[in-house]
Amino acid sequence: MRVTVQRFGGHMAGMVMPNIGAFIAWGLITALFIPSGWTPNAKIETLVDPMINFLLPVLIGYTGGRLVHGQRGAVVGAVATVGLAVGAEIPMFLGAMAIGPLAGYLMKLFDEHVGSRTAPGFKMLVDNFSAGIIGGLMAVLGMLAIGPVVQGATKALGNGVQALFDTGLLPLVSLIVEPAKVLFLNNAINHGVLSPLGIADAAETGKAIEFLIEPNPGPGLGILLALTFFGAKSARATAPGAIVIQFLGGIHEIYFPYILAAPRLILAAIAGGAAGIFVFSVFDAGLTATPAPGSIIAVLAVTPKGGYLGVIAGVVIAAAVSFLISAVLLKFGRDARREEREQQLANGGQV
Repeated sequence: MRVTVQRFGGHMAGMVMPNIGAFIAWGLITALFIPSGWTPNAKIETLVDPMINFLLPVLIGYTGGRLVHGQRGAVVGAVATVGLAVGAEIPMFLGAMAIGPLAGYLMKLFDEHVGSRTAPGFKMLVDNFSAGIIGGLMAVLGMLAIGPVVQGATKALGNGVQALFDTGLLPLVSLIVEPAKVLFLNNAINHGVLSPLGIADAAETGKAIEFLIEPNPGPGLGILLALTFFGAKSARATAPGAIVIQFLGGIHEIYFPYILAAPRLILAAIAGGAAGIFVFSVFDAGLTATPAPGSIIAVLAVTPKGGYLGVIAGVVIAAAVSFLISAVLLKFGRDARREEREQQLANGGQV
């Protein structure tokens, strides 16, 4: 089972990590140019939605198809992902991770059983039309079938969050919120469930803890710090920059690919989120409105007078818990160092 989980995580990492640069580019544009960003610009802001809704999922689908069947798999994976993205109202990263490799695998099966037996004079014709037909069919399947399934899962997650609120088990909300965030459903959970609940509470008491649950930058900060010190070489190179975008810029999506590449880190996010919510509850902390984006600066800007201690304590504890658990899950960098030594030996290098 451990080998299976590691192999699955490796496939996820293979689709996500090569595209981290694109995620960082999107995060920088978002942090700088959206209306609540550092230098708002309405024209440049128009890049934000197309990048997260189309570019990033298509890159993941393209990469997933390429891992399965080279360039031909990449092409059909990208085409299939476009159909998925067009038919959805939320970013389809999870769907792209499924449909990209699936389309590449179907292309591989066709080439092995049909394409390899095609007469040389017809090979280019068969290759081009087979890729077009398989890619087009998968795009339609993504639009009509896979997209609605993922959106149905989003609605179910929202109902689960509401149920935990109704039963008073507030820290357990992290069991739903943190995995949902990593699947890029953070806006759906925050604005579709938590914000309406918070608005109702804030109207009565002047503040609401619901506004702190999803935007809390602590869990993401702790995970990125652990990756900076104990992660693989590729993560160590990019995690420090991601910290600036996530903690100060408030773009939490920047750390989601790191968890998708190492799924066990979701445990650190859940524990950090739950610890933060518990501290917020103890201090009776809350915000007057939803911080947008979830930057520590935006969080403090909507903290009511006299409430800074509880808010800061919750963020710090959440970061500390997620950092410690991430460090343990990463084995304090031992696995990363061993893999790097093995790679050096495989490449004929000196240890």
